[in-house]
Amino acid sequence: MQRLKVIIRKELADHFSSYRFAIIFALIAMVSLITAYMVGLNIRKELEGVAKPQFIFLMLFTSSGAIFSLVQFVAFFGPLVGLILGFDTINRERNEGTLSKLLSQPIYRDTVINGKFLAGVVMITVMMVSIVFVITGLGLIVLGIVPGVEELWRIFIYLIISIIYISFWLGIAILFSILFRSTATSALAALAVWIFFSFFVSIGANILANALAPETEAAGADDIFWRAKVVKAFTLISPMELYTDATATIIDPMRKSTRSIVTMGPMESLSMSRFSGPLRLSQSILIVVPYIISLVAITIICFAVSYIVFMRQEIRSL
Repeated sequence: MQRLKVIIRKELADHFSSYRFAIIFALIAMVSLITAYMVGLNIRKELEGVAKPQFIFLMLFTSSGAIFSLVQFVAFFGPLVGLILGFDTINRERNEGTLSKLLSQPIYRDTVINGKFLAGVVMITVMMVSIVFVITGLGLIVLGIVPGVEELWRIFIYLIISIIYISFWLGIAILFSILFRSTATSALAALAVWIFFSFFVSIGANILANALAPETEAAGADDIFWRAKVVKAFTLISPMELYTDATATIIDPMRKSTRSIVTMGPMESLSMSRFSGPLRLSQSILIVVPYIISLVAITIICFAVSYIVFMRQEIRSL
């Protein structure tokens, strides 16, 4: 345990002294604050002289600013933080010769890989907690409203899901850092995966839907329903889709399903029509539990693959 703490402290020192992490953190924090500030001003303007609705504080996270909401912004750009933290974690030290020196000390290999991953998770946690705290403080100033207990719990769960989501991308980056000797190659491979899940999954879903249920003038309600289900099922292979659905449902009590109206069955639509009020926190959690479990599972699997590959590499090749 003491050796693990040493590795974590070393990695944290490297991250905090890294200019690239400072730049990406500053950019994400700045855009998040600007988005939250614009949303806060719009909310305050629209609610002047009007009775304030429930869960207004959460609108800072769900309402769109000039282009996107905070939830959408983290879903799209959050992975870059994980990729930047991990793309050269192993191969940089391997190329510099420091990894072989480190492994020649009384430090186990699993301690090294565990320490590097945990240090990255700590950095992700620091970043997300800082941004959420600052946005919460900004909301208090701009809106002049104190968030309720349930709102704070929803923000906390949103924070946990965000940390898990970005940690998945950290695991992807560490895996490529182990597989490739070149830092440029590992960075490009990690970016390629991010681009694939960000853009090409949705494109592929529409292509598949067009092949299985082509759009025609004679298409009926059943055809539209089937097409929407195909698109939704295919896009769920993307961690970004899992994260967006989970966080949007948690942070918005009025959202009663992760699915669109088109893809709902008749019983679900009937249930939603009967319960028009906001969902309790426990009900929202029940809806997103499968999504959270999926995010945790793929994060564990990704790190497990990195762990196995790193443990099986020959020391001479390091």
